[in-house]
Amino acid sequence: MTDSSLLNSELELQQQEELYQQLLLQTMGKLQTPTSDSKSIRPLPGMCVKTFTEPGKEKVFINICQSGSVPPPPELSREALVDLLQSEDPSGYRVPMSLGEPHIEMDNGSQSCTAYDVVINQDFFQKCQEDPLFQQFVILVSAEGLENKYQLELSRDWKVLKNRKFLGSLSEQNIRTKSRPIIQVLQPQEGSTASCKRPKFRLLVEPPTGDPENLIAEIELPGVRSSRSLLLDVGEDRLVLTARPSLFQLDIFHPFLVDQENAVAQFNTQTQVHEAKNRSL
Repeated sequence: MTDSSLLNSELELQQQEELYQQLLLQTMGKLQTPTSDSKSIRPLPGMCVKTFTEPGKEKVFINICQSGSVPPPPELSREALVDLLQSEDPSGYRVPMSLGEPHIEMDNGSQSCTAYDVVINQDFFQKCQEDPLFQQFVILVSAEGLENKYQLELSRDWKVLKNRKFLGSLSEQNIRTKSRPIIQVLQPQEGSTASCKRPKFRLLVEPPTGDPENLIAEIELPGVRSSRSLLLDVGEDRLVLTARPSLFQLDIFHPFLVDQENAVAQFNTQTQVHEAKNRSL
Protein backbone atom coordinates (compact mmCIF):
# COMPACT_ATOMS: atom_id res chain seq x y z
CA MET A 1 0.00 0.00 0.00
CA THR A 2 1.26 3.49 -0.85
CA ASP A 3 0.77 6.36 1.55
CA SER A 4 -1.43 8.88 -0.27
CA SER A 5 -0.09 11.72 1.87
CA LEU A 6 3.41 11.11 0.47
CA LEU A 7 2.06 11.18 -3.08
CA ASN A 8 0.24 14.44 -2.38
CA SER A 9 3.40 15.97 -0.89
CA GLU A 10 5.49 14.91 -3.89
CA LEU A 11 2.85 16.30 -6.25
CA GLU A 12 2.78 19.61 -4.40
CA LEU A 13 6.57 19.83 -4.52
CA GLN A 14 6.55 19.10 -8.26
CA GLN A 15 3.90 21.76 -8.86
CA GLN A 16 5.87 24.27 -6.79
CA GLU A 17 9.04 23.48 -8.74
CA GLU A 18 7.21 23.92 -12.08
CA LEU A 19 5.75 27.22 -10.88
CA TYR A 20 9.20 28.36 -9.76
CA GLN A 21 10.71 27.50 -13.16
CA GLN A 22 7.91 29.38 -14.94
CA LEU A 23 8.45 32.46 -12.78
CA LEU A 24 12.20 32.20 -13.34
CA LEU A 25 11.80 32.02 -17.11
CA GLN A 26 9.37 34.94 -17.06
CA THR A 27 11.80 36.99 -15.00
CA MET A 28 14.75 36.16 -17.26
CA GLY A 29 12.62 37.00 -20.25
CA LYS A 30 11.82 40.41 -18.79
CA LEU A 31 15.47 41.03 -18.06
CA GLN A 32 16.61 40.05 -21.52
CA THR A 33 13.84 41.69 -23.54
CA PRO A 34 15.01 44.95 -25.08
CA THR A 35 13.01 48.02 -24.10
CA SER A 36 11.79 50.70 -26.48
CA ASP A 37 14.97 52.65 -25.68
CA SER A 38 17.32 49.76 -26.51
CA LYS A 39 17.96 47.12 -29.10
CA SER A 40 19.65 43.74 -29.17
CA ILE A 41 22.88 43.35 -31.11
CA ARG A 42 25.17 40.41 -31.82
CA PRO A 43 28.76 41.69 -31.85
CA LEU A 44 31.47 40.52 -34.20
CA PRO A 45 34.72 38.95 -32.93
CA GLY A 46 37.64 41.29 -32.43
CA MET A 47 40.57 40.46 -30.18
CA CYS A 48 41.03 38.50 -26.97
CA VAL A 49 43.11 39.90 -24.11
CA LYS A 50 44.44 37.76 -21.29
CA THR A 51 45.07 39.25 -17.86
CA PHE A 52 44.69 38.47 -14.14
CA THR A 53 42.86 39.82 -11.13
CA GLU A 54 44.84 41.50 -8.39
CA PRO A 55 45.87 40.27 -5.92
CA GLY A 56 44.27 36.85 -6.41
CA LYS A 57 45.88 36.15 -9.79
CA GLU A 58 42.67 34.64 -11.18
CA LYS A 59 42.77 34.36 -14.96
CA VAL A 60 40.53 36.79 -16.85
CA PHE A 61 39.89 37.13 -20.59
CA ILE A 62 38.51 40.30 -22.18
CA ASN A 63 36.78 39.80 -25.52
CA ILE A 64 36.97 43.20 -27.21
CA CYS A 65 34.28 42.92 -29.89
CA GLN A 66 33.01 45.25 -32.60
CA SER A 67 29.65 46.42 -33.86
CA GLY A 68 28.44 49.15 -36.17
CA SER A 69 25.52 49.75 -33.81
CA VAL A 70 27.77 51.19 -31.09
CA PRO A 71 28.42 54.90 -31.71
CA PRO A 72 32.03 55.93 -32.41
CA PRO A 73 34.01 58.14 -30.03
CA PRO A 74 34.99 61.67 -31.06
CA GLU A 75 37.69 61.85 -33.73
CA LEU A 76 41.14 61.59 -32.17
CA SER A 77 44.52 61.85 -33.87
CA ARG A 78 47.61 59.99 -32.71
CA GLU A 79 49.20 63.23 -31.53
CA ALA A 80 46.07 64.12 -29.55
CA LEU A 81 46.05 60.64 -28.01
CA VAL A 82 49.66 61.09 -26.87
CA ASP A 83 48.75 64.43 -25.27
CA LEU A 84 45.67 62.84 -23.69
CA LEU A 85 47.64 60.01 -22.11
CA GLN A 86 50.20 62.46 -20.76
CA SER A 87 47.56 64.77 -19.28
CA GLU A 88 46.54 64.74 -15.62
CA ASP A 89 42.93 63.87 -16.42
CA PRO A 90 42.58 61.61 -19.48
CA SER A 91 39.02 60.68 -18.43
CA GLY A 92 37.68 63.64 -20.40
CA TYR A 93 37.77 61.53 -23.59
CA ARG A 94 35.16 58.79 -23.58
CA VAL A 95 34.89 55.70 -25.72
CA PRO A 96 31.28 54.43 -26.02
CA MET A 97 31.19 50.74 -25.17
CA SER A 98 28.85 48.01 -23.99
CA LEU A 99 30.13 45.95 -21.05
CA GLY A 100 28.68 42.44 -20.91
CA GLU A 101 28.10 40.21 -17.93
CA PRO A 102 30.87 37.84 -16.78
CA HIS A 103 30.67 34.26 -18.07
CA ILE A 104 32.63 31.19 -17.07
CA GLU A 105 34.70 29.52 -19.78
CA MET A 106 37.47 26.91 -20.08
CA ASP A 107 40.96 27.90 -21.15
CA ASN A 108 43.42 25.78 -23.17
CA GLY A 109 44.45 23.96 -20.01
CA SER A 110 40.84 22.94 -19.29
CA GLN A 111 40.83 25.30 -16.30
CA SER A 112 37.81 27.45 -15.54
CA CYS A 113 38.24 31.19 -16.01
CA THR A 114 36.13 34.32 -16.31
CA ALA A 115 35.52 36.12 -19.60
CA TYR A 116 33.94 39.51 -20.29
CA ASP A 117 32.64 40.85 -23.60
CA VAL A 118 33.28 44.52 -24.38
CA VAL A 119 31.72 45.94 -27.56
CA ILE A 120 33.05 49.09 -29.26
CA ASN A 121 32.39 50.79 -32.57
CA GLN A 122 33.51 48.75 -35.59
CA ASP A 123 35.39 51.56 -37.33
CA PHE A 124 37.16 52.58 -34.14
CA PHE A 125 38.16 48.94 -33.56
CA GLN A 126 39.77 48.83 -37.01
CA LYS A 127 41.66 52.01 -36.19
CA CYS A 128 42.95 50.36 -32.99
CA GLN A 129 44.12 47.36 -35.00
CA GLU A 130 46.19 49.58 -37.28
CA ASP A 131 48.01 51.46 -34.51
CA PRO A 132 49.52 49.72 -31.43
CA LEU A 133 49.08 52.88 -29.35
CA PHE A 134 45.34 52.99 -30.01
CA GLN A 135 45.17 49.24 -29.34
CA GLN A 136 46.75 49.63 -25.90
CA PHE A 137 44.49 52.60 -25.24
CA VAL A 138 41.28 50.69 -25.98
CA ILE A 139 42.46 47.77 -23.83
CA LEU A 140 43.12 50.21 -21.00
CA VAL A 141 39.70 51.87 -21.16
CA SER A 142 38.01 48.45 -21.47
CA ALA A 143 39.81 47.17 -18.37
CA GLU A 144 38.98 50.35 -16.45
CA GLY A 145 35.33 50.07 -17.48
CA LEU A 146 35.14 46.50 -16.19
CA GLU A 147 36.94 47.46 -12.99
CA ASN A 148 34.48 50.25 -12.27
CA LYS A 149 31.38 48.25 -13.14
CA TYR A 150 32.27 45.00 -11.37
CA GLN A 151 34.55 46.30 -8.58
CA LEU A 152 37.59 44.49 -9.98
CA GLU A 153 41.30 45.16 -9.99
CA LEU A 154 42.96 43.87 -13.14
CA SER A 155 46.65 43.50 -13.84
CA ARG A 156 48.11 45.86 -16.44
CA ASP A 157 50.45 43.07 -17.52
CA TRP A 158 48.05 41.85 -20.19
CA LYS A 159 48.65 39.92 -23.39
CA VAL A 160 46.81 40.04 -26.70
CA LEU A 161 46.28 36.49 -27.98
CA LYS A 162 47.45 36.21 -31.58
CA ASN A 163 45.47 33.15 -32.72
CA ARG A 164 42.22 33.79 -30.86
CA LYS A 165 39.69 36.54 -31.48
CA PHE A 166 37.47 35.63 -28.54
CA LEU A 167 37.09 33.06 -25.79
CA GLY A 168 33.83 31.16 -25.38
CA SER A 169 30.77 32.22 -27.35
CA LEU A 170 29.64 35.73 -28.10
CA SER A 171 26.19 36.54 -26.75
CA GLU A 172 23.73 39.20 -27.78
CA GLN A 173 23.84 42.44 -25.84
CA ASN A 174 21.27 45.16 -25.35
CA ILE A 175 22.49 48.65 -26.12
CA ARG A 176 20.68 51.91 -25.54
CA THR A 177 19.40 53.54 -28.72
CA LYS A 178 18.76 56.92 -27.12
CA SER A 179 19.72 58.66 -23.93
CA ARG A 180 17.48 58.37 -20.91
CA PRO A 181 15.35 61.45 -20.33
CA ILE A 182 17.12 63.71 -17.89
CA ILE A 183 14.10 65.70 -16.76
CA GLN A 184 10.44 65.68 -17.63
CA VAL A 185 9.52 68.48 -20.02
CA LEU A 186 6.87 70.68 -18.43
CA GLN A 187 5.03 73.61 -19.92
CA PRO A 188 6.18 76.54 -17.79
CA GLN A 189 4.12 79.56 -17.10
CA GLU A 190 4.89 82.60 -19.21
CA GLY A 191 7.97 84.40 -17.94
CA SER A 192 8.81 81.74 -15.32
CA THR A 193 12.07 80.59 -16.97
CA ALA A 194 13.47 84.08 -17.14
CA SER A 195 12.93 84.62 -13.41
CA CYS A 196 14.91 81.51 -12.39
CA LYS A 197 18.40 82.11 -11.02
CA ARG A 198 21.46 79.90 -11.38
CA PRO A 199 22.48 78.88 -7.84
CA LYS A 200 26.03 78.73 -6.53
CA PHE A 201 27.41 75.20 -6.48
CA ARG A 202 30.60 73.19 -6.23
CA LEU A 203 31.59 69.67 -7.23
CA LEU A 204 33.70 67.53 -4.91
CA VAL A 205 35.38 64.21 -5.67
CA GLU A 206 35.93 61.43 -3.10
CA PRO A 207 38.72 60.57 -2.59
CA PRO A 208 40.42 63.81 -3.70
CA THR A 209 43.33 61.83 -5.18
CA GLY A 210 43.45 58.55 -7.09
CA ASP A 211 40.47 56.90 -8.76
CA PRO A 212 37.20 58.75 -7.97
CA GLU A 213 34.58 56.75 -6.07
CA ASN A 214 31.96 59.42 -5.41
CA LEU A 215 31.00 62.74 -6.95
CA ILE A 216 29.32 65.21 -4.55
CA ALA A 217 27.43 68.29 -5.71
CA GLU A 218 26.75 70.97 -3.06
CA ILE A 219 24.20 73.54 -4.21
CA GLU A 220 23.33 76.69 -2.24
CA LEU A 221 19.59 77.44 -2.29
CA PRO A 222 18.90 80.51 -0.12
CA GLY A 223 15.20 81.04 0.48
CA VAL A 224 14.25 77.38 -0.07
CA ARG A 225 12.65 76.02 3.09
CA SER A 226 11.76 72.45 2.17
CA SER A 227 12.92 69.69 -0.16
CA ARG A 228 9.32 69.37 -1.35
CA SER A 229 9.89 72.33 -3.63
CA LEU A 230 12.90 70.72 -5.30
CA LEU A 231 13.02 68.61 -8.46
CA LEU A 232 16.29 66.74 -8.96
CA ASP A 233 17.23 64.55 -11.90
CA VAL A 234 20.61 62.83 -12.16
CA GLY A 235 21.86 61.47 -15.47
CA GLU A 236 25.02 59.55 -16.24
CA ASP A 237 26.91 62.79 -16.87
CA ARG A 238 24.32 65.51 -16.17
CA LEU A 239 22.57 67.04 -13.17
CA VAL A 240 19.38 69.11 -13.34
CA LEU A 241 17.89 70.83 -10.29
CA THR A 242 14.82 73.05 -10.21
CA ALA A 243 13.54 74.91 -7.15
CA ARG A 244 9.89 75.83 -7.38
CA PRO A 245 8.23 78.21 -7.82
CA SER A 246 10.72 79.73 -10.30
CA LEU A 247 13.49 80.31 -7.75
CA PHE A 248 16.53 78.42 -9.05
CA GLN A 249 17.42 76.25 -12.00
CA LEU A 250 20.72 74.43 -12.48
CA ASP A 251 21.59 72.32 -15.52
CA ILE A 252 25.21 71.17 -15.67
CA PHE A 253 27.30 68.41 -17.18
CA HIS A 254 29.91 66.85 -14.92
CA PRO A 255 33.20 65.21 -15.99
CA PHE A 256 32.45 61.70 -14.67
CA LEU A 257 29.99 58.93 -15.50
CA VAL A 258 27.95 58.15 -12.38
CA ASP A 259 25.67 55.35 -11.21
CA GLN A 260 22.42 57.29 -11.47
CA GLU A 261 20.33 54.44 -10.03
CA ASN A 262 22.11 54.67 -6.66
CA ALA A 263 22.40 58.45 -6.40
CA VAL A 264 21.29 59.94 -3.06
CA ALA A 265 20.39 63.51 -2.12
CA GLN A 266 19.67 65.47 1.04
CA PHE A 267 18.60 69.04 1.85
CA ASN A 268 19.86 70.84 4.96
CA THR A 269 17.07 73.19 6.08
CA GLN A 270 19.43 75.15 8.35
CA THR A 271 22.18 75.90 5.82
CA GLN A 272 19.78 75.68 2.85
CA VAL A 273 22.35 73.57 0.98
CA HIS A 274 21.25 70.70 -1.25
CA GLU A 275 23.76 67.83 -1.49
CA ALA A 276 23.62 65.18 -4.19
CA LYS A 277 26.00 62.22 -3.88
CA ASN A 278 26.64 59.96 -6.86
CA ARG A 279 28.83 56.90 -7.14
CA SER A 280 31.28 57.11 -10.04
CA LEU A 281 31.17 54.35 -12.67
